[in-house]
Amino acid sequence: MVSETKTVWWRRTLRAAVTFTMTSLVIAGASAAVFFGSTHMANRAEATAVPETADPTPVEVVELVTSDGFDIPRRFVGQVEAAASVVLSFELAGRLEELSVQEGTEVAAGTILARLDTSLLMAERTRLQASQSATEAQLELAETRLMRAQALLTDGHVSQETVDQALATRDELASRMKEISAAIDVVAINLKKSELPAPFDGRVGLRNVDGGETLAAGAPVLTLIKTAAPEVRVGLPLSVDATRLGDVFIEIGGTRHPARLAQVRPDIDPVTRTRTALFTLLTDEMPTFGQTATLTLKTRVDASGTWVPLDALQEGIGGTWNVLVVQDDVVRLAMVEVRHADETHAFVRGTFAPGTQMIQSGAHRVVPGQLVQTITAAE
Repeated sequence: MVSETKTVWWRRTLRAAVTFTMTSLVIAGASAAVFFGSTHMANRAEATAVPETADPTPVEVVELVTSDGFDIPRRFVGQVEAAASVVLSFELAGRLEELSVQEGTEVAAGTILARLDTSLLMAERTRLQASQSATEAQLELAETRLMRAQALLTDGHVSQETVDQALATRDELASRMKEISAAIDVVAINLKKSELPAPFDGRVGLRNVDGGETLAAGAPVLTLIKTAAPEVRVGLPLSVDATRLGDVFIEIGGTRHPARLAQVRPDIDPVTRTRTALFTLLTDEMPTFGQTATLTLKTRVDASGTWVPLDALQEGIGGTWNVLVVQDDVVRLAMVEVRHADETHAFVRGTFAPGTQMIQSGAHRVVPGQLVQTITAAE
């Protein structure tokens, strides 16, 4: 019995010793792992370089300059017209003998463009000239007879009636001479009217005939267009002050041309309810007649503000707009109100003082409160 008790005690003691030993070994191993791990991490941390502080972001800024107003452009559409465009025709009827120009031909003033057949007029002139010669001979004979009758009347050899008859014959022949002379003048005028001269320098437009036709009096032959000093016809509302139209620019086919006001009609177009203004183009370039022309006038609006690029605007809360400004090298928000905008810029007023530096480019790379480096934008 005593032997068994000792055996049990010994086993318990041995088990407790083994358990203690193993527990001590585990604790020692864990402590060693923690120690060596901490040392390794500390060494790695010491070996890692401390990052340097980033440089401030460079941004281009421009000084906001306050203006006392802005101009709103108003565009009015018109049409290029020739200073003169006439349809030429003959005053006389007749056969068209010659047509010497083609459509588009440039001609000088006085150039004969067409002629009628004048054979009948030439024959009539010859007949009248022969009649004039015969009547002139008769008139000379009548003058001689009158002088002889007056001499015989003084001597009492003829009666007064004979003298009166000689005088009447002389006067009748003198009147016939004037009649024939007037008829010759009419033929000369008709010969001149049988030619169609250019009334001014220009170019031939539409040609209505080809030559050889028998024309009635007044039948259109061709159109002559004056190419010098082309004009632009524009309809303007009554609100436009005519005193502002002295010297303007008119755009035709993408090119701006200087122009000067020629006339303003006193009436109103019943269809468009506008007043017609005619402008003379001051350019050597020849536009095409009938082209669309655009007149741009500027209306002044008195308002305090400044111009900013559209790219500088940022949409705010509730439909408001903001711009980024720089104060003490720190980005700040400035709320603005857009008064007017065009294709590239906007006229705004807002919570900024004159001379404030606004970020003109690179605003998308910064946020309010960020430290930046300012670079003055080139003009």
